Amino acid sequence: MDQKTIDMVNRIMDTERMGYAYVYPADGKTMEEGHPMGEKNPREEYLVATTPENLADFISSHHDAYRITVTDIADRPLLEINGGFINGSPGTGLRTEILTRLAQIQTGEKAAGEVLQLDRRQADAYFAAEDREAAMAEYGMEFGMG
Repeated sequence: MDQKTIDMVNRIMDTERMGYAYVYPADGKTMEEGHPMGEKNPREEYLVATTPENLADFISSHHDAYRITVTDIADRPLLEINGGFINGSPGTGLRTEILTRLAQIQTGEKAAGEVLQLDRRQADAYFAAEDREAAMAEYGMEFGMG
């Protein structure tokens, strides 16, 4: 695992608001093969910071997507974007903050910032490695090795 991946996961976790974003391409193209049966994955999956600013930057960076679905870390839906419209109930304040920032980006009033996102497979590999390290530490403590 590279340091860049570790740093991005830490930056996302530092926001104390993270979840997943699923991007469905508008052009019908699919991601690399990702299913056990060899089927193509019809979406891109990311670990993201779910702050209003980051979500607006993320949405603007995927402006050509057919649909974007954002969930919390437990994979419960937060919001869905279809054709530029935010659906779901992310909360009035969150929706307003996202829309305000999106409008500023679209009109050129503000530039989109760096998006705190990481490919889902990289994030899953990071968390699996963390779990292995924790299990090894517990094993070492249990048998007086650490």
